[in-house]
Amino acid sequence: MHKPCAVIPVYNHEHALPTVVAALRGAGLPCVLVDDASSPACAAVMDELAKQDSTHLVRLPVNQGKGGAVMAGLREAQRLGFSHALQVDADGQHDLGDVARFLDASRAAPEALICGYPVYDDSVPKSRLYARYLTHVWVWINSLSLSIRDAMCGFRVYPLEPSVALIDSAGLGKRMDFDPEILVRLAWRNQPMHWLPTRVHYPLDGLSHFRLWHDNALISKMHAKLFFAMLLRAPWILWRRWRR
Repeated sequence: MHKPCAVIPVYNHEHALPTVVAALRGAGLPCVLVDDASSPACAAVMDELAKQDSTHLVRLPVNQGKGGAVMAGLREAQRLGFSHALQVDADGQHDLGDVARFLDASRAAPEALICGYPVYDDSVPKSRLYARYLTHVWVWINSLSLSIRDAMCGFRVYPLEPSVALIDSAGLGKRMDFDPEILVRLAWRNQPMHWLPTRVHYPLDGLSHFRLWHDNALISKMHAKLFFAMLLRAPWILWRRWRR
């Protein structure tokens, strides 16, 4: 079965969000919006969008961060009976012209996680561009593999059964540390992953919730936690890969 939807974590992106939802609905995707304790103005926009057919709304009473909102959305998508979920940011940075290509790849390999690796234009903040290369190195170390091409891009099609099973069994980071951590932990479980290039633009409404020092500190803490967990699991991880 391949029954996909889109999961959109939302925190005060009321200006960009209707455009994002319209593009996804135009591509035939039902949408699960996750209100991560947004402002009243943004909440009102989501209430209007949720009146559309096949547009569902999950409302979090306290701000969880991007990762917490995505996890709530993936759980809700599975509860609604979907088999796969396309994670899309609400700020318009992802190229929604690639939706059909990502869904086709997921349909051809439904057991795989379809991951985007970014092709940036000149709008990318240089501080974020350079910092992500350090994350790449740590992800390769912690996953015991060079196969993860980019761990920070959140444009992905998740197969919900293995993804929600991991979410429910591991204490994943709830903020910007979520995107790399879930890939490393799924790699430990030999989750198939396919990679597609996708253009990324920062952002449609000029609003980014990435906090340079705080989120980089969270990501560094996450890498350290994964490193020591990897050392304990390394023999088992390598043995499973050798048997494959």
